[in-house]
Amino acid sequence: MLRVKDLALSYGATPVLEGVNLDVPTGKFVSLVGPSGSGKSSLLRAVIGLQKPSAGQVTGDFDAGEIGMLFQDDALLPWRNAEENVALGLRLKGVERGSAIATSRQWLTRLGLYGLSERWPRQLSGGQRKRVALAQVLAREPRLLLMDEPFASLDAIVRARVTGDLVRLVEQRGISVLLVTHDLEEALALSDTIYLLSHGPRAQIAGRYDVNLPRPRDPMTVRAHPDFAPLLARLWQDLSREVGGRAA
Repeated sequence: MLRVKDLALSYGATPVLEGVNLDVPTGKFVSLVGPSGSGKSSLLRAVIGLQKPSAGQVTGDFDAGEIGMLFQDDALLPWRNAEENVALGLRLKGVERGSAIATSRQWLTRLGLYGLSERWPRQLSGGQRKRVALAQVLAREPRLLLMDEPFASLDAIVRARVTGDLVRLVEQRGISVLLVTHDLEEALALSDTIYLLSHGPRAQIAGRYDVNLPRPRDPMTVRAHPDFAPLLARLWQDLSREVGGRAA
């Protein structure tokens, strides 16, 4: 679905990434972790076309219109209610208003927001707004979903519920996902593969970890699986080494 090959990025004369290689196979959930400032978000911007690589390439079996992006901020329009926010992406694709609203309501119901379609963003909780933002992205039926710390602002219980909804929908629809996160437990609970970026500048892939935990997967109960803790310990050890390397 997505291949990043020998990617290098710079901001002016300042190098950020160098020689980065990673794959996101069709229907797989991939996470990118690493020290702060290592270029994780910059890599996402290169994938979506907002940042031009200084070397290497990004290729994939998708069109620009088949990419969905979920940011840390929900970015809902305050003058549109929930169903209108979800329908917006469909309307921009040329879908007739009545059909777009009907699809919007279906997605809001799937994500546990039945009866809240006419509420304004200010009338929704943080978790509800995040679900509306997720519905807005998924209603456009993306084949590739890019996520940049989308759940960082949520409390633990709400975060668990939203990520559970996301995993279920991704598994059902075969969507390919690339997630940037600082939360190693979240990465492990959600992913099929995790890539670790080294400390910058000139960050590279310092490790790749295949997560062979069973699917369908519940992001909370999977943490009790006997393979979870050893792999988490390995991730922590390797990430700590990279953070220590930057400090040195």
